[in-house]
Amino acid sequence: MSKPWRLFEDREALAQALAEHLAQRLRDDIAGRGEASLALSGGSTPKPMFQALAQQSLNWEQVSLTLVDERWVDRDHPDSNECLLRENLHRGPAAAARLVGLKTPHARASEGEGEAEARIANLPRPFSAVVLGMGGDGHTASWFPQAANLPRLLDQNGSALVAATEPVTAPHARMTLTLPAVLNSSEIILHITGDDKKAVLGEAIARGFPVAAVLRQSSTPLSIWWAP
Repeated sequence: MSKPWRLFEDREALAQALAEHLAQRLRDDIAGRGEASLALSGGSTPKPMFQALAQQSLNWEQVSLTLVDERWVDRDHPDSNECLLRENLHRGPAAAARLVGLKTPHARASEGEGEAEARIANLPRPFSAVVLGMGGDGHTASWFPQAANLPRLLDQNGSALVAATEPVTAPHARMTLTLPAVLNSSEIILHITGDDKKAVLGEAIARGFPVAAVLRQSSTPLSIWWAP
């Protein structure tokens, strides 16, 4: 199913435009329902966008921020997505937002599912937006091709909002939003950069990559934001 693309000349322009778009989405939800929420992905690609979003003027105290997925590491670990958000978005005026992480005190990710589920259930939903990234293997969120429980993560009729998973091909156990949780959003944005990612996305449905789950669906508007 064809999805709209937003193409930019460079990554700086993409980061700024996406930050402005998300800020307006948050303003609209705050005006309409008194609160707003974003689910955001980690990695190097969104870092400049986080920094640009932190500069946007809005009522941050009415915003909740959470993560699409998280590695099962301490919150101050260099691989922590929550750490990435704290250092690049949850600062200055944006520090007034409520930041809800997926990492719990439990030793194993599987043991933390109940607490993480309750945290997500308590957020304003549908999300104002969910911003996804994508790996070179076609994974998005922590929906990895070789994960044993991938069918559970992608069960559109499932009731779970989060699930623990072992990616097999990447380090650290993870906690991730499920497909139903991602779809419970006003919009989904797939934020990617580089010709290699563009090529992978072009093959995603034909090759059955996990990201195809959001490309095939028609219940939630999805757009693809890309720069070289």
